[in-house]
Amino acid sequence: MNATLVVTVAGLVSVGTYLVTARSLSRIILGFSMLGHGAVLALLSAGGPAGETPLADRSSPEEMSNPLPQALSLTAIVISFGLTLFLLALARRQNALSGDDLVEDDLEDRRVALLANEESPEPVSEDAA
Repeated sequence: MNATLVVTVAGLVSVGTYLVTARSLSRIILGFSMLGHGAVLALLSAGGPAGETPLADRSSPEEMSNPLPQALSLTAIVISFGLTLFLLALARRQNALSGDDLVEDDLEDRRVALLANEESPEPVSEDAA
């Protein structure tokens, strides 16, 4: 793998990770898309140099390219496409309900956090004893 592919994969993964941690669904969708592209580039570059086509009676096994990274990258493309469509459906539903694409805090999560804080005992200091 040459240095250009390493830098490209690292850039795609780092920007994708940054975008996934945002509160906006449109940024999350772009982040997962970048992560998918980074995974495909990493898989294709891990396959090594190009070789002969892996067809019977065309070349020897030593000269053939490995078809496994190509199959794995195709699988990564399909999974990335499915995840993108699912997130687009979530974003459309969020936009229809609230008119915005920001992911807000859940009120039930806040209630559970408040109850957990009330149930935890206060630390006893040595001066109070």
